Amino acid sequence: MKIKKILVSQPKPSSEKSPYFDLQRKYGVEVVFRPFIKIEGLTSREFRQSKIPITNHTAVIFTARTAVDHYFRLCKELRFNVPDTMKYFCVSETIAHYLQKYIIYRKRKIFYSETGHAEALLPLLAKHNKETYLYPISDVHDQKLHIPEDGSIKFTKAVMYRTVSNVIGNDEPFDYDMIILFTPSGVKSLLQSFPHFEQGNIAIGAMGGKTIEELKNNGLRLDLTTTSKAPSIAAAMDNYIKEHLDDPDEPRIEQERFKDPEPEPVPEPAPEPVVEPVAKKPAAKKAPAKKPAAKKPAAKKTTTASKKATVATKAESTKKTTAAAKKATTTAKKTTTTAAKKTTAAAAKKTTAAAAKKTTTATAKKATATAKKTATTAAKKTTATAKKTTTSAAKKATTAAAKKTTTAAAKNKKTTKK
Repeated sequence: MKIKKILVSQPKPSSEKSPYFDLQRKYGVEVVFRPFIKIEGLTSREFRQSKIPITNHTAVIFTARTAVDHYFRLCKELRFNVPDTMKYFCVSETIAHYLQKYIIYRKRKIFYSETGHAEALLPLLAKHNKETYLYPISDVHDQKLHIPEDGSIKFTKAVMYRTVSNVIGNDEPFDYDMIILFTPSGVKSLLQSFPHFEQGNIAIGAMGGKTIEELKNNGLRLDLTTTSKAPSIAAAMDNYIKEHLDDPDEPRIEQERFKDPEPEPVPEPAPEPVVEPVAKKPAAKKAPAKKPAAKKPAAKKTTTASKKATVATKAESTKKTTAAAKKATTTAKKTTTTAAKKTTAAAAKKTTAAAAKKTTTATAKKATATAKKTATTAAKKTTATAKKTTTSAAKKATTAAAKKTTTAAAKNKKTTKK
């Protein structure tokens, strides 16, 4: 069958340099991009049920851009401020540069494999073996990164998003000559849209071991996939279209679509219950009035006398007990007052003695201080007077000696003149 219209189960590429657009220009085919699956993120409530604390991890492993989006989304919903010291390990450089959407790239510790393969990331993880890694994944995912579980690398797999089938509706035309599938979920979504799918002359291309296995398990034929000569699915499509350019046109098989679910029948309103009138009960007959009870005969006089005797004995016993209680209270008061007087007297003596000691010591200290002061002042005065007397005596002696020397000199001069 000649290929005219191709369905690629992926979102439309943002760049015009995609190889799918090259196929359109080269062979004049129509390429329709229609995802068979869609990604839904787990809510914060659903993630809390997994009981995985994000705060206990010091590094994150990213194998897809969707993992980056849902990691930062959940951190925001859980009110967890991602610290600046967090380390990021990415499978490829494109995923590493995608982090610029959420963080400042040049101010963070970001690592990625230079080859773009997941296996090249394992040496980096082993080098930073002191880190505790968080590995965001989908509920259904291909294990691109096989981390050893021997405890050499501490990591936790955290499901943060799920893949859901994006069913092809009845209003969408299905007239494709080739279908390209990338995930097992895409195969399931195709069969969910067309429960009795007949492949016929429709070419199906698939990529990935699990996707091919899912195709074969459902009885579908694989027509093209990646090989050593065609390392990408676009190259495999190019080779297949080139081989079938001269094929004659054949009518396509009209696929039986899934039936829309019938609306549930609206339950009929229940009939209102018929309320029967309640028959009135006949009034009850009044009971006959009771006869007054007959008075009992008076008690004997012996019982009254015994009662008087018991009352008298009780009064006497109460008087005796009250008198004894009064005596006990008066004696207790006397003893307490005498003890209080003795204690107050002893306390007063102790306080007076202590006060006397304090006063005597204080006066003694003052006396010694005044005696010291007087002694020092007297000593100072005596030293001053002694200095004065010595200075005056020295002056007198010097003046007398000077006079003697002058007189002696004068006498010597007279003798010499004669």
